[in-house]
Amino acid sequence: MKLGVFTVLFAEKSFEEMLDTVKAAGLHAVEIGTGGYPGNKHCDLDGLLENEDARNEYLNKVQERDLMISAFSCHGNPISPDGNFAKESQETLLKTIKLASLMNVPVVNCFSGTAGDHEGAKYPNWPVTAWPNEYSDVLKWQWEEKLIPYWKEVGEYAKDHNVKIGLELHGGFLVHTPYTLLKLREETCDAIGANLDPSHLWWQGIDPVAAIKILAKENAIHHFHAKDTYIDQDNVNMYGLTDMQPYGEVRTRAWTFRSVGCGHSLQEWSDMMSALRTYGYDYVISIEHEDPIMSIDEGFSRAVTNLKSVLIEQPVSNMWWV
Repeated sequence: MKLGVFTVLFAEKSFEEMLDTVKAAGLHAVEIGTGGYPGNKHCDLDGLLENEDARNEYLNKVQERDLMISAFSCHGNPISPDGNFAKESQETLLKTIKLASLMNVPVVNCFSGTAGDHEGAKYPNWPVTAWPNEYSDVLKWQWEEKLIPYWKEVGEYAKDHNVKIGLELHGGFLVHTPYTLLKLREETCDAIGANLDPSHLWWQGIDPVAAIKILAKENAIHHFHAKDTYIDQDNVNMYGLTDMQPYGEVRTRAWTFRSVGCGHSLQEWSDMMSALRTYGYDYVISIEHEDPIMSIDEGFSRAVTNLKSVLIEQPVSNMWWV
């Protein structure tokens, strides 16, 4: 495995300054935002698509530091009822897939998206209960009329470009659990897989090691985000796990994103690394920093230190003892 970072946390740095920071930290990979929610600070998407020399120069800057690009990321909502945002998300996603293909980047990370509750809807609607029955009706309509048709088309487009799609299992979007990911994959194609982030699993009550086993057995893990979650049981008792308080309300929120090792033990992180290796994922572990009580530098450094202590980097050796 290789350790990397989702570079949006270094948006204040230039492209080369960001690469130097990653190299100095002893990492081997960068995941780069191309638009959508993460922005595109370190990637001129249109400029790179239009100019082969620019692409070669861009890759040279990465490779001369002994780094690789693990993925391009463009998290948006391509099935949003907001037509303008859906169009922007769709265009950015297709351009990103094309750029990944041209630059031999194997994965594009994004969200599945969430539709409204009918054709004339104004806002996305995320049903989270089966009753009253209208919620189930909305969910059925969203999957059959919006989600599956969209990803059938885009999945084939990605497959034609030899690119895998890593859907982040994130609350608020229709694909947010191992089941919903595998369901969509079955209805579309095997280019569709997970960008697995344990932080979003923990607050849903899902054991990340179990999720790794479920998805990896289907070869459905395309990328991995390293972010932790602290769950405050006292606040869960008040607000529940579907807490709608702003992320900044750390004292009262039921759960809060944390740097690796600050929400769950390093033993649990070690168990995840072992499960990934055991079940066939031997690619990049990409740090995502969204810790609200640490600076960027401290949260990043903490994650690097903790992950280096549990990462399995070298190839498997022969079982010389048996």
